[in-house]
Amino acid sequence: MHELIGDITLCILFAWVLGLAAHKWRQPSILAYLVAGFAIGPFGTGWVKSQESISVISELGLIFMLFMIGLEIDLKKIIRAGPVILIAGGVQLLGGAALGILFFVAIGMRMGAESYDALYLCVACALSSTVIIVKVLYEKRELDTLPGRITLGVLVLQDVFAILFLAVQPSLDDLHFGVILLSFARAAALVAIALLLSRYVLPPVFHRIARTPELILLGALAWCFLIGEIAERLHLSREMGSLIAGVSLSTFPYALDVTAKVTTLRDFFITLFFVALGMTIPIPTMSVVGLALVIALFTVASRLVTTFTPLYMMRQGLRASLLPALNLAQISEFSLVVIQTGAAAGHLKTGTSSAASFAFVLLAVLSTFVIVRSDPIVRRTIPLLKRVGLNDLDASKDGEAGHEGGHAAGRPIVLLGFFRTASALLSEIERNQPALLEQIGVVDFNPVVFRTLSDRGIQVTYGDISNVDTLVHAGVGQAELIILSIPDSLLKGANNEKLVRHVRSINATAKIVATADLLADVKDLYDAGADYVTVPRLSDAQVLLNLIQDSSAGLLSERRSQAEAMLADRREVLP
Repeated sequence: MHELIGDITLCILFAWVLGLAAHKWRQPSILAYLVAGFAIGPFGTGWVKSQESISVISELGLIFMLFMIGLEIDLKKIIRAGPVILIAGGVQLLGGAALGILFFVAIGMRMGAESYDALYLCVACALSSTVIIVKVLYEKRELDTLPGRITLGVLVLQDVFAILFLAVQPSLDDLHFGVILLSFARAAALVAIALLLSRYVLPPVFHRIARTPELILLGALAWCFLIGEIAERLHLSREMGSLIAGVSLSTFPYALDVTAKVTTLRDFFITLFFVALGMTIPIPTMSVVGLALVIALFTVASRLVTTFTPLYMMRQGLRASLLPALNLAQISEFSLVVIQTGAAAGHLKTGTSSAASFAFVLLAVLSTFVIVRSDPIVRRTIPLLKRVGLNDLDASKDGEAGHEGGHAAGRPIVLLGFFRTASALLSEIERNQPALLEQIGVVDFNPVVFRTLSDRGIQVTYGDISNVDTLVHAGVGQAELIILSIPDSLLKGANNEKLVRHVRSINATAKIVATADLLADVKDLYDAGADYVTVPRLSDAQVLLNLIQDSSAGLLSERRSQAEAMLADRREVLP
Protein backbone atom coordinates (compact mmCIF):
# COMPACT_ATOMS: atom_id res chain seq x y z
CA MET A 1 0.00 0.00 0.00
CA HIS A 2 2.81 2.42 0.94
CA GLU A 3 4.62 1.49 -2.29
CA LEU A 4 1.49 2.31 -4.31
CA ILE A 5 1.18 5.74 -2.65
CA GLY A 6 4.84 6.47 -3.37
CA ASP A 7 4.42 5.39 -7.01
CA ILE A 8 1.38 7.63 -7.42
CA THR A 9 3.37 10.52 -5.93
CA LEU A 10 6.09 10.07 -8.54
CA CYS A 11 3.50 9.81 -11.33
CA ILE A 12 1.81 13.09 -10.42
CA LEU A 13 5.07 14.95 -9.79
CA PHE A 14 6.64 14.02 -13.13
CA ALA A 15 3.35 14.54 -15.01
CA TRP A 16 3.11 18.05 -13.59
CA VAL A 17 6.70 19.02 -14.42
CA LEU A 18 6.55 17.70 -17.99
CA GLY A 19 3.01 19.07 -18.38
CA LEU A 20 4.40 22.56 -17.69
CA ALA A 21 7.02 22.01 -20.40
CA ALA A 22 4.36 20.78 -22.85
CA HIS A 23 2.21 23.83 -22.14
CA LYS A 24 5.17 26.14 -22.78
CA TRP A 25 5.93 24.46 -26.11
CA ARG A 26 2.21 24.14 -27.04
CA GLN A 27 2.24 20.34 -27.19
CA PRO A 28 -0.58 17.97 -26.12
CA SER A 29 -0.55 17.29 -22.36
CA ILE A 30 -1.15 13.59 -23.08
CA LEU A 31 2.27 13.48 -24.75
CA ALA A 32 3.84 14.88 -21.56
CA TYR A 33 2.12 12.24 -19.43
CA LEU A 34 3.36 9.42 -21.67
CA VAL A 35 6.93 10.73 -21.52
CA ALA A 36 6.65 11.12 -17.74
CA GLY A 37 5.55 7.49 -17.42
CA PHE A 38 8.38 6.28 -19.63
CA ALA A 39 10.91 8.32 -17.62
CA ILE A 40 9.99 6.82 -14.23
CA GLY A 41 8.91 3.37 -15.43
CA PRO A 42 10.79 0.08 -15.66
CA PHE A 43 12.29 1.00 -19.07
CA GLY A 44 13.38 4.48 -17.93
CA THR A 45 14.91 5.29 -14.55
CA GLY A 46 13.15 2.31 -12.97
CA TRP A 47 11.86 4.36 -10.03
CA VAL A 48 8.47 2.65 -10.42
CA LYS A 49 8.99 -1.09 -10.80
CA SER A 50 5.88 -2.65 -9.29
CA GLN A 51 3.76 -4.17 -12.05
CA GLU A 52 0.88 -4.32 -9.57
CA SER A 53 1.10 -0.57 -8.96
CA ILE A 54 1.21 0.10 -12.69
CA SER A 55 -1.81 -2.14 -13.26
CA VAL A 56 -3.91 -0.57 -10.48
CA ILE A 57 -3.04 2.98 -11.53
CA SER A 58 -3.83 2.20 -15.17
CA GLU A 59 -7.17 0.52 -14.47
CA LEU A 60 -8.42 3.31 -12.19
CA GLY A 61 -7.46 5.95 -14.73
CA LEU A 62 -9.08 3.99 -17.55
CA ILE A 63 -12.36 3.55 -15.66
CA PHE A 64 -12.66 7.27 -14.97
CA MET A 65 -11.64 8.28 -18.48
CA LEU A 66 -14.26 6.05 -20.08
CA PHE A 67 -16.91 7.26 -17.63
CA MET A 68 -16.24 10.86 -18.66
CA ILE A 69 -16.16 9.98 -22.36
CA GLY A 70 -19.56 8.37 -21.89
CA LEU A 71 -20.91 11.49 -20.16
CA GLU A 72 -19.92 13.54 -23.21
CA ILE A 73 -21.62 11.24 -25.74
CA ASP A 74 -24.96 12.85 -26.59
CA LEU A 75 -27.10 10.24 -28.36
CA LYS A 76 -29.69 12.88 -29.24
CA LYS A 77 -27.08 14.75 -31.26
CA ILE A 78 -26.30 11.60 -33.24
CA ILE A 79 -29.98 11.20 -34.10
CA ARG A 80 -30.24 14.86 -35.12
CA ALA A 81 -26.94 14.85 -36.99
CA GLY A 82 -28.48 14.29 -40.38
CA PRO A 83 -27.36 12.09 -43.27
CA VAL A 84 -24.09 13.91 -44.04
CA ILE A 85 -22.49 13.21 -40.65
CA LEU A 86 -24.02 9.75 -40.30
CA ILE A 87 -22.89 8.63 -43.77
CA ALA A 88 -19.46 10.26 -43.45
CA GLY A 89 -18.94 8.70 -40.03
CA GLY A 90 -20.13 5.29 -41.18
CA VAL A 91 -17.90 5.26 -44.25
CA GLN A 92 -14.91 6.49 -42.24
CA LEU A 93 -15.31 3.77 -39.60
CA LEU A 94 -16.23 0.81 -41.78
CA GLY A 95 -13.96 1.85 -44.64
CA GLY A 96 -11.06 2.57 -42.29
CA ALA A 97 -11.49 -0.77 -40.50
CA ALA A 98 -11.72 -2.70 -43.78
CA LEU A 99 -8.65 -0.97 -45.22
CA GLY A 100 -6.83 -1.57 -41.94
CA ILE A 101 -7.50 -5.31 -41.97
CA LEU A 102 -6.35 -5.62 -45.58
CA PHE A 103 -3.26 -3.46 -45.08
CA PHE A 104 -1.98 -4.91 -41.83
CA VAL A 105 -2.57 -8.51 -42.92
CA ALA A 106 -0.76 -7.71 -46.18
CA ILE A 107 2.34 -6.49 -44.29
CA GLY A 108 2.45 -9.64 -42.17
CA MET A 109 0.38 -8.85 -39.06
CA ARG A 110 -1.39 -11.85 -37.50
CA MET A 111 -5.18 -12.17 -37.58
CA GLY A 112 -6.23 -15.21 -35.57
CA ALA A 113 -4.75 -18.15 -33.67
CA GLU A 114 -4.71 -16.15 -30.40
CA SER A 115 -2.91 -13.23 -32.05
CA TYR A 116 -5.02 -10.33 -33.29
CA ASP A 117 -2.43 -7.65 -34.05
CA ALA A 118 -4.05 -6.72 -37.38
CA LEU A 119 -7.53 -6.43 -35.82
CA TYR A 120 -6.43 -4.25 -32.91
CA LEU A 121 -4.35 -2.01 -35.18
CA CYS A 122 -7.22 -1.55 -37.65
CA VAL A 123 -9.56 -0.56 -34.80
CA ALA A 124 -6.94 1.75 -33.26
CA CYS A 125 -6.28 3.47 -36.59
CA ALA A 126 -10.01 3.97 -37.21
CA LEU A 127 -10.39 6.16 -34.10
CA SER A 128 -9.35 9.82 -33.76
CA SER A 129 -8.36 11.84 -30.71
CA THR A 130 -11.26 13.69 -29.07
CA VAL A 131 -8.92 15.42 -26.62
CA ILE A 132 -6.59 16.87 -29.28
CA ILE A 133 -9.30 17.79 -31.80
CA VAL A 134 -11.70 19.48 -29.37
CA LYS A 135 -8.88 21.42 -27.68
CA VAL A 136 -7.41 22.81 -30.91
CA LEU A 137 -10.77 23.51 -32.61
CA TYR A 138 -11.99 25.27 -29.46
CA GLU A 139 -8.92 27.49 -29.45
CA LYS A 140 -9.46 28.23 -33.17
CA ARG A 141 -13.20 28.89 -32.57
CA GLU A 142 -14.11 26.30 -35.20
CA LEU A 143 -16.24 23.90 -33.16
CA ASP A 144 -19.43 25.47 -34.50
CA THR A 145 -18.37 25.68 -38.16
CA LEU A 146 -19.61 23.09 -40.66
CA PRO A 147 -16.26 21.19 -40.79
CA GLY A 148 -16.14 21.38 -36.99
CA ARG A 149 -19.62 19.91 -36.59
CA ILE A 150 -18.84 17.15 -39.08
CA THR A 151 -15.63 16.35 -37.19
CA LEU A 152 -17.40 16.19 -33.81
CA GLY A 153 -20.21 14.05 -35.25
CA VAL A 154 -17.72 11.53 -36.60
CA LEU A 155 -15.95 11.47 -33.21
CA VAL A 156 -19.21 10.57 -31.45
CA LEU A 157 -19.85 7.72 -33.90
CA GLN A 158 -16.30 6.49 -33.31
CA ASP A 159 -17.02 6.29 -29.57
CA VAL A 160 -20.12 4.17 -30.27
CA PHE A 161 -18.00 1.92 -32.51
CA ALA A 162 -15.47 1.52 -29.69
CA ILE A 163 -18.25 0.50 -27.29
CA LEU A 164 -19.32 -2.28 -29.67
CA PHE A 165 -15.73 -3.50 -30.04
CA LEU A 166 -15.22 -3.56 -26.27
CA ALA A 167 -18.35 -5.73 -26.03
CA VAL A 168 -16.81 -8.34 -28.35
CA GLN A 169 -13.17 -8.02 -27.24
CA PRO A 170 -13.26 -10.41 -24.24
CA SER A 171 -14.52 -13.23 -26.51
CA LEU A 172 -11.98 -12.91 -29.35
CA ASP A 173 -10.27 -16.20 -28.45
CA ASP A 174 -13.50 -18.12 -29.14
CA LEU A 175 -15.18 -15.88 -31.70
CA HIS A 176 -18.10 -17.22 -33.75
CA PHE A 177 -21.62 -16.07 -34.48
CA GLY A 178 -23.06 -17.43 -31.24
CA VAL A 179 -20.36 -15.77 -29.17
CA ILE A 180 -20.84 -12.46 -30.98
CA LEU A 181 -24.60 -12.70 -30.44
CA LEU A 182 -24.10 -13.51 -26.75
CA SER A 183 -21.66 -10.59 -26.35
CA PHE A 184 -24.10 -8.15 -27.89
CA ALA A 185 -26.90 -9.63 -25.76
CA ARG A 186 -24.86 -9.05 -22.61
CA ALA A 187 -24.04 -5.52 -23.75
CA ALA A 188 -27.72 -4.89 -24.52
CA ALA A 189 -28.68 -6.18 -21.06
CA LEU A 190 -26.11 -3.89 -19.46
CA VAL A 191 -27.39 -0.90 -21.45
CA ALA A 192 -31.00 -1.73 -20.55
CA ILE A 193 -30.17 -2.03 -16.83
CA ALA A 194 -28.24 1.23 -16.87
CA LEU A 195 -30.92 3.13 -18.79
CA LEU A 196 -33.78 1.83 -16.63
CA LEU A 197 -31.97 2.72 -13.40
CA SER A 198 -30.97 6.15 -14.72
CA ARG A 199 -34.52 6.80 -15.89
CA TYR A 200 -36.56 5.67 -12.88
CA VAL A 201 -34.23 5.38 -9.87
CA LEU A 202 -31.56 8.05 -10.16
CA PRO A 203 -33.76 11.15 -10.83
CA PRO A 204 -35.57 11.14 -7.45
CA VAL A 205 -32.33 10.30 -5.64
CA PHE A 206 -30.35 13.08 -7.31
CA HIS A 207 -33.26 15.48 -6.87
CA ARG A 208 -33.03 15.01 -3.11
CA ILE A 209 -29.27 15.59 -2.98
CA ALA A 210 -29.07 18.27 -5.71
CA ARG A 211 -28.04 20.95 -3.19
CA THR A 212 -25.32 18.82 -1.61
CA PRO A 213 -22.27 18.89 -3.93
CA GLU A 214 -20.30 16.18 -2.13
CA LEU A 215 -23.24 13.76 -2.41
CA ILE A 216 -23.62 14.53 -6.12
CA LEU A 217 -19.96 13.65 -6.63
CA LEU A 218 -20.19 10.55 -4.44
CA GLY A 219 -23.38 9.44 -6.20
CA ALA A 220 -21.73 9.78 -9.63
CA LEU A 221 -18.75 7.70 -8.50
CA ALA A 222 -21.03 5.08 -6.94
CA TRP A 223 -22.98 4.87 -10.19
CA CYS A 224 -19.78 4.47 -12.24
CA PHE A 225 -18.46 1.61 -10.10
CA LEU A 226 -21.90 -0.04 -9.73
CA ILE A 227 -22.40 -0.36 -13.49
CA GLY A 228 -18.78 -1.44 -13.81
CA GLU A 229 -19.35 -4.29 -11.35
CA ILE A 230 -22.57 -5.32 -13.11
CA ALA A 231 -20.59 -5.43 -16.38
CA GLU A 232 -17.97 -7.62 -14.69
CA ARG A 233 -20.67 -10.04 -13.51
CA LEU A 234 -22.02 -10.18 -17.09
CA HIS A 235 -18.54 -11.25 -18.25
CA LEU A 236 -17.93 -7.90 -19.86
CA SER A 237 -15.31 -5.48 -18.56
CA ARG A 238 -15.42 -2.84 -15.83
CA GLU A 239 -14.07 -0.38 -18.40
CA MET A 240 -17.02 -0.98 -20.71
CA GLY A 241 -19.36 -0.71 -17.72
CA SER A 242 -17.97 2.70 -16.81
CA LEU A 243 -18.46 3.85 -20.41
CA ILE A 244 -22.09 2.69 -20.39
CA ALA A 245 -22.56 4.36 -16.99
CA GLY A 246 -21.46 7.65 -18.51
CA VAL A 247 -23.61 7.26 -21.64
CA SER A 248 -26.71 6.47 -19.54
CA LEU A 249 -26.19 9.72 -17.63
CA SER A 250 -25.50 11.86 -20.72
CA THR A 251 -29.20 12.75 -21.16
CA PHE A 252 -29.77 12.88 -17.39
CA PRO A 253 -31.10 16.25 -16.08
CA TYR A 254 -28.12 16.45 -13.72
CA ALA A 255 -25.54 15.38 -16.31
CA LEU A 256 -23.94 18.83 -16.59
CA ASP A 257 -23.72 19.13 -12.82
CA VAL A 258 -22.22 15.64 -12.53
CA THR A 259 -19.71 16.40 -15.29
CA ALA A 260 -18.64 19.64 -13.64
CA LYS A 261 -18.10 17.97 -10.27
CA VAL A 262 -16.28 14.91 -11.61
CA THR A 263 -14.04 16.81 -14.04
CA THR A 264 -11.25 17.50 -11.56
CA LEU A 265 -11.23 13.90 -10.36
CA ARG A 266 -11.32 12.75 -13.99
CA ASP A 267 -8.26 14.83 -14.86
CA PHE A 268 -6.38 13.28 -11.95
CA PHE A 269 -7.11 9.71 -12.99
CA ILE A 270 -6.68 10.35 -16.72
CA THR A 271 -3.23 11.67 -15.88
CA LEU A 272 -2.53 8.46 -13.97
CA PHE A 273 -3.74 6.33 -16.88
CA PHE A 274 -1.47 7.92 -19.45
CA VAL A 275 1.50 7.98 -17.09
CA ALA A 276 0.93 4.28 -16.39
CA LEU A 277 0.65 3.65 -20.12
CA GLY A 278 3.97 5.42 -20.63
CA MET A 279 5.54 3.03 -18.11
CA THR A 280 4.69 0.09 -20.35
CA ILE A 281 6.48 1.57 -23.39
CA PRO A 282 9.89 -0.10 -23.79
CA ILE A 283 12.95 1.53 -25.29
CA PRO A 284 12.14 1.40 -29.00
CA THR A 285 14.00 -0.84 -31.38
CA MET A 286 14.37 0.00 -35.04
CA SER A 287 11.61 -2.48 -35.89
CA VAL A 288 9.21 -0.80 -33.43
CA VAL A 289 10.02 2.65 -34.79
CA GLY A 290 9.58 1.39 -38.34
CA LEU A 291 6.20 -0.15 -37.54
CA ALA A 292 5.15 3.07 -35.76
CA LEU A 293 5.94 5.08 -38.91
CA VAL A 294 3.96 2.61 -41.03
CA ILE A 295 0.97 2.86 -38.65
CA ALA A 296 1.15 6.66 -38.69
CA LEU A 297 1.36 6.87 -42.50
CA PHE A 298 -1.51 4.42 -42.91
CA THR A 299 -3.66 6.36 -40.43
CA VAL A 300 -3.21 9.64 -42.32
CA ALA A 301 -3.71 8.06 -45.75
CA SER A 302 -6.78 6.06 -44.73
CA ARG A 303 -8.36 9.08 -43.04
CA LEU A 304 -7.98 11.16 -46.18
CA VAL A 305 -9.51 8.40 -48.30
CA THR A 306 -12.39 7.42 -45.99
CA THR A 307 -13.32 10.93 -44.81
CA PHE A 308 -12.69 13.17 -47.81
CA THR A 309 -14.27 10.81 -50.36
CA PRO A 310 -17.80 10.47 -48.88
CA LEU A 311 -18.01 14.17 -48.03
CA TYR A 312 -16.90 15.17 -51.52
CA MET A 313 -19.37 12.75 -53.12
CA MET A 314 -22.15 14.29 -51.00
CA ARG A 315 -21.26 17.68 -52.54
CA GLN A 316 -19.81 19.31 -49.45
CA GLY A 317 -17.15 21.05 -51.52
CA LEU A 318 -13.39 20.61 -51.44
CA ARG A 319 -12.83 22.74 -48.34
CA ALA A 320 -15.55 21.20 -46.14
CA SER A 321 -14.38 17.74 -47.25
CA LEU A 322 -10.68 18.32 -46.64
CA LEU A 323 -10.85 20.00 -43.24
CA PRO A 324 -12.57 17.12 -41.37
CA ALA A 325 -10.10 14.68 -42.95
CA LEU A 326 -7.17 16.77 -41.65
CA ASN A 327 -8.82 17.23 -38.26
CA LEU A 328 -9.31 13.48 -37.81
CA ALA A 329 -5.84 12.40 -38.98
CA GLN A 330 -4.44 11.05 -35.72
CA ILE A 331 -4.82 8.07 -33.38
CA SER A 332 -7.20 8.40 -30.46
CA GLU A 333 -6.47 8.16 -26.76
CA PHE A 334 -9.34 5.64 -26.97
CA SER A 335 -7.10 3.68 -29.37
CA LEU A 336 -4.57 3.38 -26.58
CA VAL A 337 -7.36 2.06 -24.36
CA VAL A 338 -8.19 -0.60 -26.98
CA ILE A 339 -4.51 -1.51 -27.40
CA GLN A 340 -4.02 -1.66 -23.63
CA THR A 341 -6.99 -3.99 -23.11
CA GLY A 342 -5.72 -6.19 -25.95
CA ALA A 343 -2.23 -6.33 -24.48
CA ALA A 344 -3.64 -7.22 -21.05
CA ALA A 345 -5.66 -10.04 -22.64
CA GLY A 346 -2.61 -11.33 -24.52
CA HIS A 347 -4.20 -10.65 -27.90
CA LEU A 348 -1.26 -8.77 -29.44
CA LYS A 349 2.49 -8.61 -29.17
CA THR A 350 4.34 -6.16 -26.93
CA GLY A 351 6.15 -4.73 -29.95
CA THR A 352 2.85 -4.02 -31.69
CA SER A 353 1.38 -2.20 -28.69
CA SER A 354 4.60 -0.20 -28.29
CA ALA A 355 4.55 0.77 -31.98
CA ALA A 356 0.93 1.91 -31.66
CA SER A 357 1.88 4.09 -28.67
CA PHE A 358 4.78 5.65 -30.59
CA ALA A 359 2.49 6.26 -33.58
CA PHE A 360 0.04 8.01 -31.24
CA VAL A 361 2.82 10.28 -29.94
CA LEU A 362 4.07 11.08 -33.45
CA LEU A 363 0.61 11.90 -34.81
CA ALA A 364 -0.36 13.85 -31.69
CA VAL A 365 2.50 16.29 -32.34
CA LEU A 366 2.08 16.49 -36.12
CA SER A 367 -1.72 16.62 -36.02
CA THR A 368 -1.74 19.52 -33.57
CA PHE A 369 0.46 21.49 -35.97
CA VAL A 370 -1.63 20.52 -39.01
CA ILE A 371 -4.99 21.42 -37.41
CA VAL A 372 -3.62 24.80 -36.30
CA ARG A 373 -2.42 25.43 -39.89
CA SER A 374 -5.31 23.64 -41.63
CA ASP A 375 -6.69 26.71 -43.43
CA PRO A 376 -3.52 27.64 -45.34
CA ILE A 377 -2.90 23.94 -46.02
CA VAL A 378 -6.36 23.61 -47.56
CA ARG A 379 -5.95 26.80 -49.60
CA ARG A 380 -2.77 25.41 -51.16
CA THR A 381 -4.26 21.95 -51.69
CA ILE A 382 -7.51 22.95 -53.41
CA PRO A 383 -5.84 24.27 -56.62
CA LEU A 384 -3.86 21.01 -56.86
CA LEU A 385 -7.04 18.96 -56.54
CA LYS A 386 -8.73 21.05 -59.21
CA ARG A 387 -5.81 20.43 -61.57
CA VAL A 388 -6.28 16.67 -61.26
CA GLY A 389 -9.95 17.01 -62.19
CA LEU A 390 -11.83 17.40 -58.89
CA ASN A 391 -14.41 20.15 -59.31
CA ASP A 392 -15.48 22.36 -56.44
CA LEU A 393 -19.00 23.71 -55.91
CA ASP A 394 -18.07 26.79 -57.94
CA ALA A 395 -17.92 24.71 -61.13
CA SER A 396 -20.92 23.81 -63.26
CA LYS A 397 -21.42 20.66 -65.30
CA ASP A 398 -19.70 22.15 -68.31
CA GLY A 399 -16.63 22.92 -66.22
CA GLU A 400 -17.09 26.69 -66.21
CA ALA A 401 -17.69 28.76 -63.15
CA GLY A 402 -21.33 28.79 -62.29
CA HIS A 403 -24.07 27.09 -60.30
CA GLU A 404 -27.77 26.77 -59.75
CA GLY A 405 -28.10 30.00 -57.82
CA GLY A 406 -26.23 32.19 -60.30
CA HIS A 407 -23.56 34.71 -59.31
CA ALA A 408 -23.55 37.65 -56.95
CA ALA A 409 -22.21 39.66 -59.93
CA GLY A 410 -24.41 42.58 -60.87
CA ARG A 411 -26.21 42.75 -57.52
CA PRO A 412 -26.15 46.19 -55.90
CA ILE A 413 -25.85 44.69 -52.37
CA VAL A 414 -23.21 42.03 -51.67
CA LEU A 415 -22.74 40.14 -48.39
CA LEU A 416 -19.12 39.00 -48.12
CA GLY A 417 -19.19 35.96 -45.85
CA PHE A 418 -22.34 34.42 -44.45
CA PHE A 419 -22.67 33.44 -40.80
CA ARG A 420 -25.29 34.00 -38.13
CA THR A 421 -25.51 37.80 -38.40
CA ALA A 422 -25.99 37.58 -42.17
CA SER A 423 -28.50 34.76 -41.66
CA ALA A 424 -30.50 36.95 -39.25
CA LEU A 425 -30.30 39.90 -41.65
CA LEU A 426 -31.62 37.80 -44.52
CA SER A 427 -34.51 36.60 -42.37
CA GLU A 428 -35.41 40.20 -41.49
CA ILE A 429 -35.36 41.16 -45.16
CA GLU A 430 -37.58 38.19 -46.09
CA ARG A 431 -40.12 39.20 -43.45
CA ASN A 432 -40.15 42.96 -43.91
CA GLN A 433 -38.81 43.83 -47.39
CA PRO A 434 -38.89 40.68 -49.56
CA ALA A 435 -38.45 42.68 -52.77
CA LEU A 436 -34.99 43.63 -51.55
CA LEU A 437 -33.84 40.01 -51.92
CA GLU A 438 -33.53 40.51 -55.68
CA GLN A 439 -30.81 43.09 -55.05
CA ILE A 440 -28.69 40.89 -52.77
CA GLY A 441 -25.77 38.65 -53.65
CA VAL A 442 -23.80 36.46 -51.24
CA VAL A 443 -20.21 35.19 -51.35
CA ASP A 444 -19.27 32.30 -49.03
CA PHE A 445 -17.64 28.85 -49.05
CA ASN A 446 -20.09 27.02 -46.76
CA PRO A 447 -21.80 24.31 -48.88
CA VAL A 448 -24.93 24.42 -46.69
CA VAL A 449 -25.23 28.16 -47.29
CA PHE A 450 -24.57 27.66 -50.99
CA ARG A 451 -27.31 25.05 -51.47
CA THR A 452 -29.89 26.65 -49.17
CA LEU A 453 -29.60 30.13 -50.68
CA SER A 454 -29.57 28.70 -54.21
CA ASP A 455 -32.79 26.78 -53.46
CA ARG A 456 -34.38 30.02 -52.23
CA GLY A 457 -33.44 31.78 -55.46
CA ILE A 458 -30.89 34.09 -53.86
CA GLN A 459 -27.80 34.87 -55.92
CA VAL A 460 -24.75 33.22 -54.32
CA THR A 461 -21.14 32.73 -55.36
CA TYR A 462 -19.24 29.82 -53.82
CA GLY A 463 -15.78 31.07 -52.98
CA ASP A 464 -13.22 32.19 -50.42
CA ILE A 465 -13.68 35.91 -49.64
CA SER A 466 -10.02 36.22 -48.58
CA ASN A 467 -9.05 35.58 -52.22
CA VAL A 468 -8.98 38.73 -54.39
CA ASP A 469 -9.83 36.72 -57.53
CA THR A 470 -12.99 35.49 -55.80
CA LEU A 471 -14.02 39.09 -55.02
CA VAL A 472 -13.50 40.14 -58.65
CA HIS A 473 -15.40 37.11 -59.96
CA ALA A 474 -18.24 37.73 -57.48
CA GLY A 475 -18.95 41.16 -58.94
CA VAL A 476 -17.73 43.24 -56.02
CA GLY A 477 -16.48 45.84 -58.51
CA GLN A 478 -20.08 46.60 -59.62
CA ALA A 479 -21.73 46.55 -56.17
CA GLU A 480 -23.14 49.67 -54.52
CA LEU A 481 -23.19 48.39 -50.92
CA ILE A 482 -20.84 45.73 -49.54
CA ILE A 483 -21.42 44.27 -46.06
CA LEU A 484 -18.78 42.42 -44.03
CA SER A 485 -20.68 40.93 -41.09
CA ILE A 486 -18.23 38.26 -39.89
CA PRO A 487 -15.92 39.32 -37.02
CA ASP A 488 -12.17 38.80 -37.23
CA SER A 489 -12.33 35.93 -34.70
CA LEU A 490 -14.25 33.81 -37.22
CA LEU A 491 -12.61 34.88 -40.48
CA LYS A 492 -10.09 32.54 -42.11
CA GLY A 493 -7.14 33.81 -44.12
CA ALA A 494 -7.96 37.48 -43.65
CA ASN A 495 -9.43 40.06 -41.28
CA ASN A 496 -11.91 42.87 -41.78
CA GLU A 497 -9.21 45.50 -42.34
CA LYS A 498 -7.55 43.42 -45.07
CA LEU A 499 -10.92 42.70 -46.71
CA VAL A 500 -11.88 46.38 -46.69
CA ARG A 501 -8.59 47.26 -48.41
CA HIS A 502 -9.14 44.55 -51.04
CA VAL A 503 -12.70 45.65 -51.68
CA ARG A 504 -11.75 49.32 -51.87
CA SER A 505 -8.99 48.52 -54.40
CA ILE A 506 -11.57 46.76 -56.59
CA ASN A 507 -14.43 49.22 -56.09
CA ALA A 508 -13.62 52.86 -55.27
CA THR A 509 -17.22 54.09 -55.05
CA ALA A 510 -19.15 51.39 -53.13
CA LYS A 511 -20.31 51.93 -49.58
CA ILE A 512 -18.56 49.43 -47.28
CA VAL A 513 -19.95 48.27 -43.92
CA ALA A 514 -17.44 46.34 -41.80
CA THR A 515 -17.47 44.68 -38.36
CA ALA A 516 -15.07 45.30 -35.47
CA ASP A 517 -14.31 42.96 -32.58
CA LEU A 518 -12.47 45.62 -30.59
CA LEU A 519 -13.04 49.35 -30.24
CA ALA A 520 -9.41 49.88 -31.20
CA ASP A 521 -10.14 48.28 -34.61
CA VAL A 522 -12.77 50.87 -35.57
CA LYS A 523 -10.30 53.61 -36.55
CA ASP A 524 -8.16 51.13 -38.52
CA LEU A 525 -11.21 50.02 -40.51
CA TYR A 526 -12.18 53.60 -41.31
CA ASP A 527 -8.58 54.34 -42.37
CA ALA A 528 -8.71 51.23 -44.61
CA GLY A 529 -11.74 52.64 -46.47
CA ALA A 530 -14.85 51.51 -44.58
CA ASP A 531 -17.86 53.85 -44.66
CA TYR A 532 -19.45 52.45 -41.51
CA VAL A 533 -18.21 50.08 -38.80
CA THR A 534 -20.52 48.06 -36.57
CA VAL A 535 -19.51 46.88 -33.09
CA PRO A 536 -22.01 44.10 -32.26
CA ARG A 537 -21.43 44.16 -28.51
CA LEU A 538 -22.59 47.79 -28.34
CA SER A 539 -25.97 46.94 -29.85
CA ASP A 540 -26.20 43.92 -27.54
CA ALA A 541 -25.51 46.20 -24.57
CA GLN A 542 -28.33 48.52 -25.66
CA VAL A 543 -30.75 45.59 -25.85
CA LEU A 544 -29.75 44.47 -22.35
CA LEU A 545 -30.18 48.01 -21.00
CA ASN A 546 -33.68 48.13 -22.47
CA LEU A 547 -34.48 44.80 -20.80
CA ILE A 548 -33.26 46.14 -17.44
CA GLN A 549 -35.57 49.12 -17.82
CA ASP A 550 -38.46 46.87 -18.93
CA SER A 551 -37.88 44.61 -15.94
CA SER A 552 -38.06 47.58 -13.57
CA ALA A 553 -41.34 48.61 -15.22
CA GLY A 554 -42.77 45.08 -14.98
CA LEU A 555 -42.74 44.62 -18.76
CA LEU A 556 -40.30 41.71 -19.01
CA SER A 557 -43.01 39.08 -19.61
CA GLU A 558 -44.50 41.20 -22.37
CA ARG A 559 -41.09 41.61 -24.02
CA ARG A 560 -40.52 37.86 -23.77
CA SER A 561 -43.85 37.17 -25.50
CA GLN A 562 -42.92 39.59 -28.27
CA ALA A 563 -39.51 37.95 -28.67
CA GLU A 564 -40.99 34.43 -28.78
CA ALA A 565 -43.52 35.54 -31.40
CA MET A 566 -40.73 37.04 -33.48
CA LEU A 567 -38.63 33.87 -33.24
CA ALA A 568 -41.52 31.54 -34.07
CA ASP A 569 -41.73 32.35 -37.79
CA ARG A 570 -38.08 33.01 -38.59
CA ARG A 571 -36.63 30.97 -41.44
CA GLU A 572 -32.87 31.33 -41.04
CA VAL A 573 -30.21 29.54 -43.03
CA LEU A 574 -27.99 29.09 -39.96
CA PRO A 575 -30.28 28.76 -36.91
